[in-house]
Amino acid sequence: MGKVTVMTSGKGGTGKSTVTAGLGAALVRRGNRVLIIDCDAGMRGIDLMLGISGELVFDIADIINGNCPPMSAIYPCRTVPELYVLPAPQNVRDEISPSVMRQLTKVLTGYYDHILIDCPAGIGAGFETAAAPASQAVLVANAEPLSLRGCDKVRRRLQSCSVDNIRLIINKFNERKFRKMGVFEDLDAVIDEVGARLLGVVPEDNAAAAAAQKGQPIEGKLKAAYALDRIAARLDDREVPLFME
Repeated sequence: MGKVTVMTSGKGGTGKSTVTAGLGAALVRRGNRVLIIDCDAGMRGIDLMLGISGELVFDIADIINGNCPPMSAIYPCRTVPELYVLPAPQNVRDEISPSVMRQLTKVLTGYYDHILIDCPAGIGAGFETAAAPASQAVLVANAEPLSLRGCDKVRRRLQSCSVDNIRLIINKFNERKFRKMGVFEDLDAVIDEVGARLLGVVPEDNAAAAAAQKGQPIEGKLKAAYALDRIAARLDDREVPLFME
């Protein structure tokens, strides 16, 4: 049975969906079969980041409404074989319930090594649906107070939903800017602010951000790709030392 991980953030703009897409590709490079479920109804974006938006006909709501079998709404990423996407509905009114999401995901875990659920930012609409089937969560934050405060709230809400295995990715990290800001003494202070174990640090990488916007995979010699490869290994329960990625 595949691992189900909900990818969350306290606020928009942290790069959560970019990390989700990049982490999916990194897990594939480790030999996994990976499904990304986009749960951001009305604001879906994973299909754009993985270059499949022009192929979409059905989405997760079509499965629930009986318009198609599950596999007809799951799309392969052409540039990353063994990476698949289940798109969110285009309309918020078609958002599915937590219980239905739990049932659907239970079926799909038999076909994939990892399922990553891209959760809407914050704890508003769609949060409980995205978190319902997850056995673990990854918080994606930037090393700044507003982002971290939001992640702390999300962590507490996840725990109330019985998701206790919660890890932290610090994304778009720039050490020079971090030191100049002078809010936190070091990354340990950032981690303490959220109250979750560190899974990895993804450096600020404009080339990776540009690739995602163009529907291209984050791979090769990109700084972010190297960091995501190490994070993927940890999600596969490999012992990879933590240090500045």
